[in-house]
Amino acid sequence: MTLLNHEITDFTADAYLNNDFTKVSKKDILGHWSVFFFYPADFTFVCPTELEDLADHYDEFKKAGCEIYSVSHDTQYVHKAWHEANDKISKIQFPMLADPTARLAKDLDTYNEELGQAERGDFIINPDGKVVAYEVISSNVGRNAEEILRRVQASQFVYEHGDQVCPAKWTPGEETIEPSLDLVGQL
Repeated sequence: MTLLNHEITDFTADAYLNNDFTKVSKKDILGHWSVFFFYPADFTFVCPTELEDLADHYDEFKKAGCEIYSVSHDTQYVHKAWHEANDKISKIQFPMLADPTARLAKDLDTYNEELGQAERGDFIINPDGKVVAYEVISSNVGRNAEEILRRVQASQFVYEHGDQVCPAKWTPGEETIEPSLDLVGQL
């Protein structure tokens, strides 16, 4: 079963953002690009390295018109404590969503029932609230913010230019491909 074109279910989640508690809902993600970045738990080992990488590239995501939402089963209170206790996490300026009931993790099929937490999954959501790209990987392998950003940018390009496709390693400004009968077997 694929999650491509799955419309994210209506939700409201508590979050920690900019030294405050807030709420994020489905209506907040509509109209712009989003990355839902699931990780197993706060105060762990690989997670802070991934979140720091995202924080270091956050301005690039914002320039691309994309908001990042990190998500774990921890509460907004635990997110706050981790943000205050860890130099890597203190760099985060994007919403840290609390998913203690795993509603979001289950909706995007990244919840591990046996462990009671989300697997490492990142989901690119278009302005219509639909999944256009995703990756779920082993909990012991960290992800790369630059590759997620590249996939966001490629997804945005094909969203706007439905008659073109992006080849491997494509980055903004590079040539794309316009599929045609003449190209079959030529690439």
